[in-house]
Amino acid sequence: MSRESGIEVKTLIPRKPLPDVGEIVVGTIEEVHDYGAYLILDEYGGIKAFLPWSEVASRAVRNIHAVLKPRQKVVVKVIRVYRKRNQVDVSLKRVMDSERKRKMMFYKRYLKAATLIELIAEKMGKSVEEAYREVLWKLEDAYGDPMKGLEAAVLRGEEALREAGVPDEWVEPLLETARSHIKIKVVRITGYFTLRSTSGDGVERIKKVLEAAKDAVQDASGEAKVTVRIYSIGAPKYRIDLQGYDYKSLERALQEAVSAAEEAASKLGVGFAFERED
Repeated sequence: MSRESGIEVKTLIPRKPLPDVGEIVVGTIEEVHDYGAYLILDEYGGIKAFLPWSEVASRAVRNIHAVLKPRQKVVVKVIRVYRKRNQVDVSLKRVMDSERKRKMMFYKRYLKAATLIELIAEKMGKSVEEAYREVLWKLEDAYGDPMKGLEAAVLRGEEALREAGVPDEWVEPLLETARSHIKIKVVRITGYFTLRSTSGDGVERIKKVLEAAKDAVQDASGEAKVTVRIYSIGAPKYRIDLQGYDYKSLERALQEAVSAAEEAASKLGVGFAFERED
């Protein structure tokens, strides 16, 4: 926790002493002057960064104080690193809007994961450094984002933590905390099959086509835990609803379902068409 200049900032323990040139980082404005601003780098233990006036905005801004305020969170790009002085220069104007949004979302998730793990460490009598080394960084290495690791634990249980190399003593406390504090949003996608058959056993043939679609979803979902419901909305229309925790898994499962249904329909002589709900 940095408290310089009266500004209290929750800072993270870095895995390296300084960021690299070109790296996108999150900072908190500490001081604003006519020639630029000084920042605390939240992800690097509170080290200082300097934001020159020329790197604040692409457009002409007459008053820097109208753009930057103390305690303001900003996403900046590292443009120079002074290793001997343990300082860096950063740019605000060189960060694209898409980079800013992506970075801030990642940072907020990382901060939440770090806060939860630190709370567990305190209850266990562990230090913050141990919490990072034994849990946070292991989840980051395994999942690219420690919050994804905690979400995986909510969905898959202790296996998700053990796979990341989290020590046994952490597993139960992490599971309990993750299940209490992390709510995973459920997402859904829908599509419609149009199936026709003039055969005497047409109903059975259509049933087999729909069963092929359902089986394909179950085979494709794996650990993603995609659930499927297929039902008639009035022949020859049949609706397929997929529910899960991320759109990529649902899209993949739906693609497998449509392919399997189309293949089965071809073999059984059933007229086939599919449309996706917008």
